[in-house]
Amino acid sequence: MPEFPAYRPRRLRRTEALRALVRETRLSPSQLVLPLFARPGQGVRQPVESMPGVHQTSVDELVKDARAAADAGVGGVLLFGIPEHKDEQGTSAWDDSGPVQRAVRALKNDVPQLVVITDVCMCEYTSHGHCGVLVNGDVDNDATLELLSREALSHARAGADIVAPSDMMDGRVGAIRSALDGAGFTNTAIMSYSAKFAGAFYGPFRDAAESTPQSGDRRGYQMDAANAEEALRETWLDIEEGADIVMVKPAGPYLDVIARVKAETGYPLAAYQVSGEFAMIQAAAERGWIDRERVMMESLLGIRRAGADVIITYFAAEAARLLR
Repeated sequence: MPEFPAYRPRRLRRTEALRALVRETRLSPSQLVLPLFARPGQGVRQPVESMPGVHQTSVDELVKDARAAADAGVGGVLLFGIPEHKDEQGTSAWDDSGPVQRAVRALKNDVPQLVVITDVCMCEYTSHGHCGVLVNGDVDNDATLELLSREALSHARAGADIVAPSDMMDGRVGAIRSALDGAGFTNTAIMSYSAKFAGAFYGPFRDAAESTPQSGDRRGYQMDAANAEEALRETWLDIEEGADIVMVKPAGPYLDVIARVKAETGYPLAAYQVSGEFAMIQAAAERGWIDRERVMMESLLGIRRAGADVIITYFAAEAARLLR
């Protein structure tokens, strides 16, 4: 029988204490961000059927969820809004009395330890469900920049720590940075959805945000799933325009892109474990096909191991409690 080498990897796998001692990748509750959906009303908690455990909530209920997440150690929340009124221009997006703006003010007052991030996009606010101004059926990139800047300014006035443009319009980071700086919000950071891929993983989110396009799809402005080199070009453009944090979305199917963006830019990097990823884990667990808790934590650890500094996930509060 051949002699074994002196080094035996199994020695350091023998107990949980040994495994923890040499663990290479660590996940912290403070690295997790919880998405929340704000809508008008009082005492509203409306389930999202395709996302078990996720709700559209009025601001008072949203604050309760945010406080529970903060108590678990979650680092921040990402706010989406469902307005009372939608129109072709999405004018409710910059209403200072809108659900997102009211939620920001309530959170900064009641849960000041949380980082408050706001999604900046038109899709939740337009009657057609697209991410900008439609001209002859196509989204007009340059006309949309002004609307995104108005929305970001409204969020900054409310007190948002970070605004997060998710529309994928060319030049929107620069336009928003210029608008923020011009209005005196030089300390408001931008987390850009730099490499946001078009695809089938967003379906449940569109139920939650009520943002399904009424015609066509978003492949004309979100990225082709096959393009990793383009993802790097998009990310560098956003960095050059002033992004403080860059993002890859979705996370699980694009771990290679996460790893490349982190390795090649060195910038603070967020990754969004999107609604489809969440719903698949939930559905498989409900059928008894997987160990829900273990799969949840493995999926988050994989995103972190790929290089994400921040993970946006609907599992944030639950995962944070397990990590403490």
